[in-house]
Amino acid sequence: MKNRNKKKVFIIYLIICFFLLNFILGNNLLRKNKIIKVCLCTSGKKENLYVKEFVEHYKKYGVDKIYIYDNNDLNDEHFDDVISDYIINGYVEIINYRGQNKIQIKAMKDCYKNNFLRYDWFLFYDMDEFIFLKDNFDIKNFLNQKKFDGCKVILLNWVLRSDNELLHYDNRSLFERFKKRGNKILNAIDVKPILRGSLLTKINDAHFINNRLKQCDGFGRRKEFEGIYDKNPDYELYYLDHFYSKSTEEFVNKIIRGSVAYGPNKRFYILKNYFDINKITSKKINYLEKMLNVNLSININKLNQ
Repeated sequence: MKNRNKKKVFIIYLIICFFLLNFILGNNLLRKNKIIKVCLCTSGKKENLYVKEFVEHYKKYGVDKIYIYDNNDLNDEHFDDVISDYIINGYVEIINYRGQNKIQIKAMKDCYKNNFLRYDWFLFYDMDEFIFLKDNFDIKNFLNQKKFDGCKVILLNWVLRSDNELLHYDNRSLFERFKKRGNKILNAIDVKPILRGSLLTKINDAHFINNRLKQCDGFGRRKEFEGIYDKNPDYELYYLDHFYSKSTEEFVNKIIRGSVAYGPNKRFYILKNYFDINKITSKKINYLEKMLNVNLSININKLNQ
């Protein structure tokens, strides 16, 4: 009996050692021929015009599950009005964060904490961010490449799409409407994360998660980022199409609704980004002034700060 107990303890010890070693090596002992699972965590507010295109885009890329943190106002629209079929079949799960303020980091933490043992990789992308992998790679094939062995966070660059000189919304897809890239990249080159599962880590930032983790770019190269910015971006093979402003009308609605990250009080910060990215015309200026009740000629210095 004594020997049997010793044998059990030894087996448990070996199992613990294996998983500890696997964790240290970035889950690589289990990588070969492994069928990995990938989920996407996002939050949204007044996104019913775009959520179906967003869900179908990531389904096409092979994402297994999407968690949407509903940040609409209490009496506002509901996601199940447009994607009820995906909710009913379990592909999308809605988490109620309605009526709350500045939920982005809170939602990311909750999504990872509740699911970090269920999935091998977590995508943390907003509903205006659409992944691009050259040659239409399956997301699982992309993430299961040997070049990512040891990487804990994979950071892909933004490509910001301009308003394509459209003043108003129409019901074509985002990719049909906004084919042009923006003038600038918000004065720097931003990145957004894919986080490996099964990590005992904290999420401190919406862009690079936690700067103590090993961070890689889309080529698997270790990167040291200055804040959230990457000075050597890739815009050809792996990136995120970021439909930041859409049309001028949609941009106004974005300001009025408030951001899941900033809440309703960053109007001039967001306006500055719009001016950085898009060509400015008198029609757009007049429309912005009328709809937002601002005088941009007076506030231009504030925008440039």
